[in-house]
Amino acid sequence: MANIQKIESEMTRLISVIIQRELKDRTISFVTVTEVKVLRDLSIATVYYTVLGQDAKREAVKKALVKAKGFIRSTIAKRMQLRKVPNIVFEYDKSLDYGNKIDDLLRNL
Repeated sequence: MANIQKIESEMTRLISVIIQRELKDRTISFVTVTEVKVLRDLSIATVYYTVLGQDAKREAVKKALVKAKGFIRSTIAKRMQLRKVPNIVFEYDKSLDYGNKIDDLLRNL
């Protein structure tokens, strides 16, 4: 069985490339894929992403990513040698927001 970390790393790289270069929807042009976590049985891949902008922009990006999920998944199937291509779930990565909040708090002390 392939190493899960290798799969996660390759999926992170590949999904980033797909989003930046192959999707036609300009809504998601400023999306950064921060991490992909794959379940051991390869049933689900959670894609963590960030985007510049406010909540309305985040919602528009989430809808665009969900809409593009089939294309992203089929492209992964063509380019990666996996016995099973995981279902993709998109989650906004809140860790950067949290880090910025902590920075602001520390600066204001």
